[in-house]
Amino acid sequence: MKIVLSGGSGLIGRALAANLLDHGHSVTVLSRNPDRVVGLPKECGLVAWDAVDAAAVAPALEGADAVVQLAGAGIGDGRWTGERKRLIRDSRVGSSAAIAEALTAAGMPRVLVQGSAVGFYGARGDQELDEQAAPGDDFLARTCQEWEAASQPVEANGVRRAVARTGVVLASAGGALPRMALPFKLFAGGPAGSGRQWLPWIHLDDQVTALRFLIESDSATGPFNLTAPNPVTNREFSRALGRVLRRPSFLPAPSFALRLALGEMSTLVLDGQRAVPRKLLDAGFEFRHADVEGALRAIYG
Repeated sequence: MKIVLSGGSGLIGRALAANLLDHGHSVTVLSRNPDRVVGLPKECGLVAWDAVDAAAVAPALEGADAVVQLAGAGIGDGRWTGERKRLIRDSRVGSSAAIAEALTAAGMPRVLVQGSAVGFYGARGDQELDEQAAPGDDFLARTCQEWEAASQPVEANGVRRAVARTGVVLASAGGALPRMALPFKLFAGGPAGSGRQWLPWIHLDDQVTALRFLIESDSATGPFNLTAPNPVTNREFSRALGRVLRRPSFLPAPSFALRLALGEMSTLVLDGQRAVPRKLLDAGFEFRHADVEGALRAIYG
């Protein structure tokens, strides 16, 4: 298959591109700054796109069998000022809408895999959340709803659309884990806040394999939670990480301190979702890393 990745130069995109090439697909990556992209396999095509102009990206989409839309500014890359929140929202919604518009001119693919996140559900305490759960109403939940809706028009043209609601992706280099692990390496690790909030995690290998599953499976439509089948609380995760790194895990980061330091962005560590990948499991998808301690040991050797 000819596959185009928007947002393919990030942690997930680079790993997905390599996996797709290993399985015989051709891959073209869209990037705002192609000259700065590192870590992509040399077999990848690389096309400049500002993630805004639909007409400009249409030639790169011509003849594509599948498009994967992962573009969006990092949600944890800066304090959530009004300007930063607009960037987080607009970079996702705008790029998805532009992809959908461009596909009309370029010719529709067989499948569009639309990125999203389990933040769609909002902070829901201990409630178990599969893909049938209602959306939340905080900033991230509203952003995810708009993000998903932006590409929905392609379905009217017969395109199979799968929505990947991703959790916290665990990888050795990049993503949240290195920042989460740093206090442990400095012998100051422990749970965030109460530690009772849920952490919907997934190993990078399973994230990538699940995305390829959504591309290749003709029956995969609608939203899918891309999270491991065994979510854990923040306290359980901290204990597992401490055991793997052979470091103590009993020094909590108080909620008030995190709120003071991070502002509204503290929701990323103090709230969570008990998301479960019901549809992936029902479709027969097999996780390589279903246990969080095993996943962390695989990452840290």
